[in-house]
Amino acid sequence: MGSLPPPLDLPSPPSNKPHHQHISETTLLSLFKSQQNHLNYFFQHLDLSQTLSFTETLLNSRGTIFFSGVGKSGFVAHKISQTLVSLGIRSSFLSPLDALHGDIGALTSADVLVLFSKSGSTEELLRLVPCARAKGVYLIAVTSVSNNALANACDMNVHLPLQRELCPFDLAPVTSTAIQMVFGDTVAIALMGARNLTKEQYAANHPAGRIGKSLIFKVKDVMKKQDELPVCKEGDLIMDQLVELTSKGCGCLLVIDDEYHLLGTFTDGDLRRTLKASGEAIFKLTVGEMCNRKPRTIGPDSMAVEAMQKMESPPSPVQFLPVIDHQNILIGIVTLHGLVSAGL
Repeated sequence: MGSLPPPLDLPSPPSNKPHHQHISETTLLSLFKSQQNHLNYFFQHLDLSQTLSFTETLLNSRGTIFFSGVGKSGFVAHKISQTLVSLGIRSSFLSPLDALHGDIGALTSADVLVLFSKSGSTEELLRLVPCARAKGVYLIAVTSVSNNALANACDMNVHLPLQRELCPFDLAPVTSTAIQMVFGDTVAIALMGARNLTKEQYAANHPAGRIGKSLIFKVKDVMKKQDELPVCKEGDLIMDQLVELTSKGCGCLLVIDDEYHLLGTFTDGDLRRTLKASGEAIFKLTVGEMCNRKPRTIGPDSMAVEAMQKMESPPSPVQFLPVIDHQNILIGIVTLHGLVSAGL
């Protein structure tokens, strides 16, 4: 019987254990400080006269302010355009590639086209320039390299001073895009101030956000009304109104007369306190005997955020406010849960 061959000397399989890499706190802090220095260089060397001319050109534009760029500069250009739109300024992003395949038809002689490029040699933008100029558009280059082709081809150039990229190879566009963003957003806020945009106008452009809701929504927009109201009369027995008290999701009863005038409120907390104090006598007590005759109320045209502030005001917070008109007639109820659900 023959012997077995010697075992093969095969390499061991790679380990499946994860290899944890680390960055020291000192290294990270050094990078942040370096980026801060690069940004400070931008602020210290920015030509304010160029920036002012740029800002006033956008401010006095009769048409749409278009922004364009390629790669990371394109993302920045798109973001700045969206910021202007949120401020109520006509603006849009124009893809240089799509522009040469039909989208340039959106341009008119009343428009401004702002082209973002670190080097000023982006081929897609250079091909776009003569086509946009044929439409009569005012062209502005925003670049960081001196005497570049794009700046020379446009009607205006804004130079964004760049010391170097934070990237150790001075290649990855991380500082150049940061200063582009800072520049664009700062100009946007300058335009906001020059146009005297009010807080209410800004909120109107952000109706789905918390800021917009707090400045747009009124009590009548978020209140419960009609069949949703937990109403009862003052002569009703407390125990007969337990279903009404618990089924409407308000945690209270709204006590009214025959003309729907608000007489008071009775809460689930009042129920617990009455039961503890009266025991079996609660079966004979009416809502009118135990209700709060001076509840906090609010009008339908008050701001919803005011209702929330009123609920949280001293001496103790409450969970709801009856909504009444100028004749003390009950027309609704606004609850804390309803305000929170509405995004306030």
